[in-house]
Amino acid sequence: MHGTLLLIELGAVILGLGLLGAISIRVGISPIPLYLIAGLAFGHGGLLPLATSEEFIAAGAELGVILLLFTLGLEYTASELVGTLRTSVAGGLIDLVLNATPGVAVALIMGWGPVAALALGGVTYVTSSGIAAKVVGDLGWLANRETPVVLSLLVMEDLAMALYLPILTAVLAGTGLLGGSIALAIAAGTVAVVLFVALRFGRAVEVFLDSPSQEVLLLKVLGMTILVAGVAQLLQVSAAVGAFLVGIALSGPLAHTARELLTPLRDLFAAVFFVFFGLQTDPSDLPPVTALALGLALLGMATKYATGWLAARRAGIGRAGRARAGVVLIPRGEFNIVIAGLAVAAGAHAGLGPLAAAYVLVLAALAPLVARVVEPLLRRTAASPPAAPTVP
Repeated sequence: MHGTLLLIELGAVILGLGLLGAISIRVGISPIPLYLIAGLAFGHGGLLPLATSEEFIAAGAELGVILLLFTLGLEYTASELVGTLRTSVAGGLIDLVLNATPGVAVALIMGWGPVAALALGGVTYVTSSGIAAKVVGDLGWLANRETPVVLSLLVMEDLAMALYLPILTAVLAGTGLLGGSIALAIAAGTVAVVLFVALRFGRAVEVFLDSPSQEVLLLKVLGMTILVAGVAQLLQVSAAVGAFLVGIALSGPLAHTARELLTPLRDLFAAVFFVFFGLQTDPSDLPPVTALALGLALLGMATKYATGWLAARRAGIGRAGRARAGVVLIPRGEFNIVIAGLAVAAGAHAGLGPLAAAYVLVLAALAPLVARVVEPLLRRTAASPPAAPTVP
């Protein structure tokens, strides 16, 4: 009976996602906000909570983030990534200061204490790589000049998370300086090893994975990506970072074939990820923190937009590219909820969880809509004739 209900729920969820996707195409908007609303409707406290399929959807959501970042990594080589990172240190520092400060300040002003401030600073800092990758792909911005700049900032954020999460975990657990230092060293070493393998042995990885059979190639590439992502997460590094580095290790015809094979799976599990995000949010927890979350979200949109604009300007990119870079960085998502969940589970202020959920939900829903309208708005502004001079 349990298996039957699981099949019925999964079938209904996937069919519903297809219908929502069709509506988004007809209306001309991103499907992400509709997926999030669907998750709210069928999650804890929603209209019709799911009974048996949430565990499966949770696993599918993790796969969605992993595949989104893997396919994004396929667009770049390891040498391109390292070169871009070397030139993006200043942009990464600007990103950290502009976007972590609001969260830290709000927690301290609310009297939640320094531990909650450390957690909320992480919540407001990091962009959702999964949603950003989806927006870039949906809008056809992968080949744009500003995309490597955005990518470098996203990777720097994910690498920063590889250092931040062990520190946060140690602070929450009260393990002290030694425990935090050991966790930090393991995380940094893991990132360095995976990046070294991608740079030096990328060709060997391609030879190992390549196959004339599409079935075998699909199984090898998917298995390797999930395996590396899992090991990275086990070692306190983001699974998304691991998947991304596997993607950059592949190039040429193999990368093209892998992209074609995995794109349908990526699209399916990415949609599941956005639904799962909504499932984790109880709608009844949102009203008390709505005003604060909206104010923090508007500030977060402004600081992320400024981050992308400044980074793209430093790279010599024009006005439209700067605007696109700014809006791509707006969404928050998977990391932000993980950070808030860790803090609340460890006994940080109870208001942190609902505030983070409302904040992330607003930005995850608004960001794709803002990204879709920013370019037409810029074109319309550029096409507007200058105002006629006033005749005295």
